[in-house]
Amino acid sequence: MRAYPSRGALDRPRSRWADVAVFAAAAVVIWVVVRVSAGMHVPFDENAAPATISTDPAELPHYAARSLLRMLIALGLSIVFTFVYATAAARLPRAEKVLLPLLDILQSVPILGFLSVTVTGFIALFPGSSLGLECASIFAIFTSQAWNMTFAFHHSLVSQPRELDEAARNLRLSRWQRFWRVDVPSGMFPLVWNAMMSFGGGWFFLTAAEAISVNNRAYTLPGIGSYVAAANAESAIGKLLWAIVAMIVLVVGLNVVLWRPLTVWAERFRVEDSEAADAPRSLMLNLLRRSHIPGLLARALGPLVFPVDRAMRVFGLAEYPLYVPPARRRAADIAFTVVVSAAVAAGVIAMARYIADTAGFGEVGHAAWLGALTLARVIVLLVVATLVWVPVGVWIGLNPRVSRLAQPIVQVLASFPANFLFPLVTGVLVATGASLQWAAIVLMALGAQWYILFNVIAGASAVPNDLREAAANLRLPRRLWWRRLIVPAIFPSFVTGAITAAGGAWNASIVAEVVSSGHTRLTATGLGAYIAEATGAGDSPRILIGVLVMSCFVVGINRGFWRRLYGLAQRRYSL
Repeated sequence: MRAYPSRGALDRPRSRWADVAVFAAAAVVIWVVVRVSAGMHVPFDENAAPATISTDPAELPHYAARSLLRMLIALGLSIVFTFVYATAAARLPRAEKVLLPLLDILQSVPILGFLSVTVTGFIALFPGSSLGLECASIFAIFTSQAWNMTFAFHHSLVSQPRELDEAARNLRLSRWQRFWRVDVPSGMFPLVWNAMMSFGGGWFFLTAAEAISVNNRAYTLPGIGSYVAAANAESAIGKLLWAIVAMIVLVVGLNVVLWRPLTVWAERFRVEDSEAADAPRSLMLNLLRRSHIPGLLARALGPLVFPVDRAMRVFGLAEYPLYVPPARRRAADIAFTVVVSAAVAAGVIAMARYIADTAGFGEVGHAAWLGALTLARVIVLLVVATLVWVPVGVWIGLNPRVSRLAQPIVQVLASFPANFLFPLVTGVLVATGASLQWAAIVLMALGAQWYILFNVIAGASAVPNDLREAAANLRLPRRLWWRRLIVPAIFPSFVTGAITAAGGAWNASIVAEVVSSGHTRLTATGLGAYIAEATGAGDSPRILIGVLVMSCFVVGINRGFWRRLYGLAQRRYSL
């Protein structure tokens, strides 16, 4: 009988120096969070003039820490939302009919559309305190992160092999046990990569979330985004360059401390019979593995999880539902459809009356024409991004050595806010006499193309080594290698990335179709500029019309085109 090594023998040797380093790092992080979070709850007067943001580069470390804290809080909320929303959409058939279309709508609503509605509510929720404005900013960042992660995790749930579902049922796993032992591990790889992309999307819209201008009011919060807005208003190129340096340092540091360890740790959830010859590595993860502290925390906090499972069993939420006769299911489905349809019809009638009494339906036609122009920019962006970034993403995803070098570079590029380039773009356009109509596509690409790249990297990285080795042994020609292995393997990830890239491009049009530097302001004809101008002026009817038209474009295209590809990916190309 073969003797296998014990679990302890497979672990890395523990080190007291590693314990000291981890403990010291944790203490520093806690101290910084406490110091920075203290500034989130200070007196605030809504009627007073907006706080002035210093453009002294010496303030950048403090501003960067404030922005990073907001980003991390929004990321935590996005993860919770992803787990709850995606699981409900994948596991509850009736809920899926509502949740997936609703997710399309939420993805299509621009960040300014959320801010125009939520800022006043959050300020009223915390009167006299800046915490309300902080919550509004965090919520705006959340809306730029959550949808992409939810789409990716939902796809991993609905594309699980049938064998896993049968095994979970035969083992009588509760919903709670199945979620943590089957669902989360199977979706961990795409979730981590899409979380990185979503974090980059949060950086892209940081200026709009920290220097808020809605309903003819301006609100500012200390942060690197508001610093850039203030430096942009001064046309201070040198100060913007300092902000770019601070952003690069912040993104690279986060990659070393957070994202690189997570991507390496996610490798443990691959399902395959062989391992890569050159496995990815992370110094930070190696340090944590050599420390006793993570294991001690796991043993201390682990027992707290079991009461949740017990509580779910008590309330009947843990077990899978019993068999329901088809007739009863059909009756329940009909009732559910009637209720939802009635609610939607009532909402449509109310909005139609409001538009008829205010701006008029002629304004809807004008907004639809502007939406068609923005749609043309989105299509050009998606075609070019696919041709450029799919080969690059496959190259990075299949080569761990390349991934180690390329990941921080891609993170910096994906996290680069278009607002940083506004003074340069404005200066170039004014000097050359060129139009923003086409330059807006480049600015939109800064916030949208990376969804395709990150999803393709994740898809290529998840290709089992068994298939790679089989293709190498068969010596497939390059064209056949792409057709038979790579394109089918990355197709589901590409579709997920393309859906979110399209939604991100529509959202990015809000900041890409209107650029300014100092007193110079350039505007491209399109729906993004329409919504931005309406939001700044506090024109509620035009804001509603712009958001509705953009939602109709995004949802219509998703339902008519992308969802068909999504279904094809689930049926034919799931590994």
